Amino acid sequence: MSLAVLRRHVLRSFAALATAVPLFRPGNSLPGSAAPLMGAPTVGTTPTSTPGTEARSALRGSLKASVAEGIVAEVFTACAGATVLTAWALALKLGPFLVGVMTALPFFAQFVQFPAAWLTSTFGHRRVALTAVCLSRQVMLPLCVLPWLPLELEGQRRLLVGVAAVSAVLGVIGNNAWVAWMGELVPESIRGRFFGRRTALCTLGSTLTSLVAGVLMDRLRPPEGVGLGLPLLAALACVAGVVTTVMMARQHDPAPHKEKAKLDFGVALLPLRDERARRVLVYQVAWNAAVGISAPFFSFHMLKNLKMSFLTMALYLAAVAGMRMLTAPVWGRLIDRRGAQPVLLACSLGIGVIPAIWLFPTATFLWPLLADVVLAGVLWGGHGLAIFALPLSVAPRRGRPFYLAAFSTAGGLAYAAASALGGGLASLLPTEFTLGGHLWVNLHVLFLLSSVARLAAAFLAMRIVEPDAKPVCSLGALLSLVGSRLQARAARVPTAAPVLTEPQSVNAKS
Repeated sequence: MSLAVLRRHVLRSFAALATAVPLFRPGNSLPGSAAPLMGAPTVGTTPTSTPGTEARSALRGSLKASVAEGIVAEVFTACAGATVLTAWALALKLGPFLVGVMTALPFFAQFVQFPAAWLTSTFGHRRVALTAVCLSRQVMLPLCVLPWLPLELEGQRRLLVGVAAVSAVLGVIGNNAWVAWMGELVPESIRGRFFGRRTALCTLGSTLTSLVAGVLMDRLRPPEGVGLGLPLLAALACVAGVVTTVMMARQHDPAPHKEKAKLDFGVALLPLRDERARRVLVYQVAWNAAVGISAPFFSFHMLKNLKMSFLTMALYLAAVAGMRMLTAPVWGRLIDRRGAQPVLLACSLGIGVIPAIWLFPTATFLWPLLADVVLAGVLWGGHGLAIFALPLSVAPRRGRPFYLAAFSTAGGLAYAAASALGGGLASLLPTEFTLGGHLWVNLHVLFLLSSVARLAAAFLAMRIVEPDAKPVCSLGALLSLVGSRLQARAARVPTAAPVLTEPQSVNAKS
């Protein structure tokens, strides 16, 4: 494969990930945040006329500032994301219930989606994004001095949970406004290329800063208590938040005057009246609940039970992201040919097995996580693309933002409730117990329950009806589809030309 083809493949991988819904994986910094293009205007709503010289200059400067802001934002994420919050929770001796609640807060915060949309429409994309994003990143200031505040341990725990809650709510509001702002700012003709390159640079920045943060926490984290490492990371997060605000302020708003929308919560009921949308909604609620039972506790399990260092965790997450990046174009081409529903069903069934893998690793035997890296990276990438495409295909163009907000709200609340339930169940179980001659921990029960629940929720994907697609309504049909794809692939292997030219033609269409 030539260097040019490899470069196109990698950039298209990042572009595909830029349009995907965030994946519920351990260590995700903002699990409730929307994808960069999720709230972008639909085709035909973005001005496509050629801008003048002055407008092109302003756009070029804004796009450069947006890339710089995204890279610096990864510093904030590495210093104040879910992994670091889990480290705070362990330092303050939070139990599994509070850990589950705290890490599920970004999903609880999804209930402000509709008010956030109203705020964005009323006060403007740029103003709301600047204010909410800045505040969401400066709310970490109390954690910089937490060890030296005149608070008992219980007070410190409440402050930590409160900071996480406020940051989650402001993050949802800021993300809603930022997505709408970017949808207006970035022309449709270059949107895929821009977000592909931006995501590529941000992913590189995320990997490097996560590794540095991991080394810092490993070096400065004491056996007991908070120490200096966590407050230092909180201070770095606040500094990064200031820099990102300056970078965002350098970006202009091409459409500052918009018609104000009315705050009408009745639109949340629209998907319930649509049969096809209702089936997607039922799947998302069941799936998010099945994932939420265990997802917040992977980082906790890695740190507490598997005794993994923060550097090892950062390497693990980077490997998962790499697998997602490389396989995203393959899933994208399959979705273009067969539709999102078959991909969603296949990936859901495969992902149902992943939590069971976590029953086998121990502090001295981490090799089973290699299987998790491969399966999670490949399957979550396809699942993310499919679950992004489905709501867009079943929702009518008129009222589509409200459909997406309803899907996000219902799925987020289901995830949050299941996370709290999982944390409560883990608190009731003994920390360690022996069964069948093997030593188990309480989180193993959550992983097993999540695996069973995911497999059950996967079958709901069979009921989804996708317009203008070829849905798969049974396991036999799915196996037949996979077999036909393998036979077609094998038939093309001896011929070199189609193998080299087909991806280019397919990607040209998409």
